[in-house]
Amino acid sequence: MSSDIQLSLFGESNINQKDQIPTDAKIPIPAGTYTNMTELAQHCNQCQRCELGQTRTHAVVGRGNLNAPIMIVGEAPGQSEDETGLPFVGRSGQLLEKILASVNLSTEQDVYIGNINKCRPPNNRVPTPNEMAACIPYLLEQIRLVDPQIILLTGATAVKGLTGEKQGITKIRGQWIEWEGRLCMPIFHPSYLLRNPSKEKGSPKWLMWQDIQAVRAKYDEIAGDR
Repeated sequence: MSSDIQLSLFGESNINQKDQIPTDAKIPIPAGTYTNMTELAQHCNQCQRCELGQTRTHAVVGRGNLNAPIMIVGEAPGQSEDETGLPFVGRSGQLLEKILASVNLSTEQDVYIGNINKCRPPNNRVPTPNEMAACIPYLLEQIRLVDPQIILLTGATAVKGLTGEKQGITKIRGQWIEWEGRLCMPIFHPSYLLRNPSKEKGSPKWLMWQDIQAVRAKYDEIAGDR
């Protein structure tokens, strides 16, 4: 068999396997699978790698600057997100925008937002380990494509889903951790802040203010080192 025929067959095999990604969780998604976010989003909107694909209205892929230096990772879409196809657009999203704006950060310039899972779990329950495992390769490709210097992980599910860290969010929030050569900080999920509205010293909202200021300082430090 000539080398040309071998290369042709190998190429066809790769194409066929890529076509199977949205239908079979056993098919891996190697780094470099997607050339841009539009291509990745098309697969997410066709995806049946777990049972959540059967109940979604829209896959919720991401929003923000595709070249952002900061990426925020949430857990999974809620009802508002499922209806619009955009992450963090309900009350939690509105609060998140205010938190970012308090230190002059925005999704237009500085931030890209994605989720561990792209489809809404029924009744907003926590995604199962199998659901997260089926979907996490999409997020890894998003991180590769955006290439952020800083990743903020909102809540324990986001922390565990990406890094494997199982400590509670109250124990590790505000701490810088290194993951795959990138700086990550676990922070409270905005929905937790909505349930705990106090601004007293030591409260979740007060702690978030400390954390987002630390993020801004680290961002400025990295930008100054370039």
